[in-house]
This record gives sequence, C-alpha cells and structure tokens, in this order.
Amino acid sequence: MSLCREPIGDYVERITTWSPAKSNIASFQYIDLSSVSQDEKSIVGANVMPTSEAPSRARQIVQAGDVLVSTVRPNLNGVAHVPPQFDGCTASTGFCVLRPREGRLSGRYLYHWVRSSLFVKDMVGKSTGASYPAVSDKIVKASSIPLPPLDEQRRISAILDKADSLRQKRKQAIALLDSLTQSIFLEMFGDPVSNPKGWPQNNSLSDIADIASGITKGRKLRGEPTRTVPYLAVANVQDKTLKLDIVKTIEATEAEIGRYRLQVDDLLLTEGGDPDKLGRGSLWRGELHEAIHQNHIFRVRLTSNNVHPLYAMWLIGSDYGKRYFLKSAKQTTGIASINKTQLSNLPFLLPPKKLQQEFADQAQAVKTKLDKLLTCEDLTNSLFSSLQHRAFSGEL
Repeated sequence: MSLCREPIGDYVERITTWSPAKSNIASFQYIDLSSVSQDEKSIVGANVMPTSEAPSRARQIVQAGDVLVSTVRPNLNGVAHVPPQFDGCTASTGFCVLRPREGRLSGRYLYHWVRSSLFVKDMVGKSTGASYPAVSDKIVKASSIPLPPLDEQRRISAILDKADSLRQKRKQAIALLDSLTQSIFLEMFGDPVSNPKGWPQNNSLSDIADIASGITKGRKLRGEPTRTVPYLAVANVQDKTLKLDIVKTIEATEAEIGRYRLQVDDLLLTEGGDPDKLGRGSLWRGELHEAIHQNHIFRVRLTSNNVHPLYAMWLIGSDYGKRYFLKSAKQTTGIASINKTQLSNLPFLLPPKKLQQEFADQAQAVKTKLDKLLTCEDLTNSLFSSLQHRAFSGEL
C-alpha cells in the first residue's frame, strides 16, 4: 500500500526565536552544528555560552520532541530528536527546527523520516552551492513526507526505534571491544611512557628492523620497461588498520618492484600529516597478491627474532611512540613530519618474546571477534536501511 505524501510544513508549528545578546540573563545553552553527531543522529551536548558572546546564529528556542535538521551539507545528514534534557536550549539557525503538530504528526516518525536515505537524497538534489551546499528552511518544510494515520505512524516509529536500539547496542559492543586490546597491552607491558616494569630499551628501532621509504611518483624512468603494480598511499594506512577499498596503481620497473615489494608482517608507518596522527601505522598481511608503497610511507621490516610484529605495531602506535615523534618531528602550519633518521632512532622497549607472543595471541583473538561484529554491523545497517524503505513505502 503506497502512502499519501504531504508537505512537512503543513504538520509542524512555528517556533519561538530570541536574541540572547539583548536579554538580561548571563548565559544560555547553545546547540550548534557540532553539537549533533552525524553518526549517532543525536545531540551530544550543548555549550554554555555567555549571552555577551552569543553568535548571530543563536536564535531558535527548542523544546523536547522537536526534530533538528542541519540545512548545510545535507549529504552528511546532521539530524536529531531533542530529548528532555535539552528542552529550552537555543539552536543555531543552521538547523531547520521542526515541531510536530500534536495529534497530527509523531515526532519519532518525523525523526526517522528525516534520517532516511529518501529524505537525504531529496535534500541533496535541492541543495545549492558547490563548496558549501545547503538547503533553506523553506525547502525542508516544502518537502513531502509519506504520512499514514497517527496510530500507524506510532507503530512504525516504535519498530524503527527498536531496530535502531539494537544497532546502537552493537556499536557500543564494537567500541568496547575496540578498546580492549589497548587495555591488554597496558596490563601486560605497563605504560611505555613511564616503563614501570623496567623493560630494556638499549636498542633503537634500526637495531631490530630494516627501515625504508617507498617509490616516488613522477620520477624519471629513462626508457626502462615497466608494468602496472598496486601501490599504497598515505590514505591507505590508518591507525592499526589498512583501508584498501581504493588502491592506486603506478608504473614501475622490475627492479623497483623487487625493491619496494611488501612482505607479510611489514609495518607501514606514515611519514607525516596532522600532528595527532604521527606514528599512525598498520601491518601488511598480504591482502593483495603484490603491492609496493609510496615514498611518504616508511616500511619497517623486523630483522630480530626477539620482536613480534604486533607488539612492535602497538608500541610504536602508543602514546610513547607518538610523544617521541611529536618531539622529533618537523612542524609547519599544522603539518608534522618525521624522516628516516628520526624513526630509526626511536628507543625500542624490549620485553621477553614469550610475553609479546601472549599479547599477540590475545590481540588476534580480539581482532577475530571484532571482525565478526563489524561484519554483523554491516549486515545490520543494511537491514535497517531496508526496514526504513519498507516503512516509508507502506510495506511494513
């Protein structure tokens, strides 16, 4: 059964606006665009702000049950349902505030509609501005919503609420599991910054590993025969994981491919970027049959039998490694970078290999569980999207 579509604006109330700067109160709670989590579709906090410092966008007084829709970059879908603790807060005019008319439109139903792919697609298609795409309140309110009777709206929103609650619980489980390996590392080895267990640190990284930079794009080949080979760029190397959905290729000679070809358990570290991302790296597990790496990535290949690759990755990626890199790095206008010498001189804490192996076994067990949960999350998200589509097509 297809549902009749009605303009959202016909089913919402006008809201109250004010000017904090002209009031006689000292401060107010402000919900700006950054207050809404685009992932969680909820308000994560309101800023307490002196009225004397109120931005010109601070105008709209919200009530519990209102639905906020960010009018800028609609593809990011910054939406939220206002819970009781934010009743009376002031929202930025960067939001279209939708207040459902009592007895005609369910707030939870409206909330689920504005977070659906159907609504997002509609807003993206109507947005204007290449560098800062946006829609107006008028466009949001003129857009149509599939509208069954109120009791049916409530039934549909209850089903979607329950399904979304299960998704959020899975996300929480993933977050907890994701932090477990860090806890295991600190429990087994102590904080490397203070080294409370007194692990030897007589060796530098270059004493236990071979360190090399990668291939340079745009170098002169001098007519030598080449072939196309995948190569990893900085974007592929994340913190303790590799992002391989997009892998670039490059023309390289056989000598270059032999020199830069990655091997299983090579640790890949980015040369630079944002200061908080220094020391970011992950292990190569042979995900591709053959691959090399670019010159902005260091390849660390262990040469000592006394070091486990997983331990090396977690040590270098810990606060200990990051503090060393920040202290050693060259920094210009918010960008930090390290060179091969600085990386080579990293003091390397060396606990017993047996303890490293125990850590690696536990870390791998956590990763296996985490991978299963992430696979289930993808399936759950897909099922939720399908459920939304059915709900707003009159098929639920």
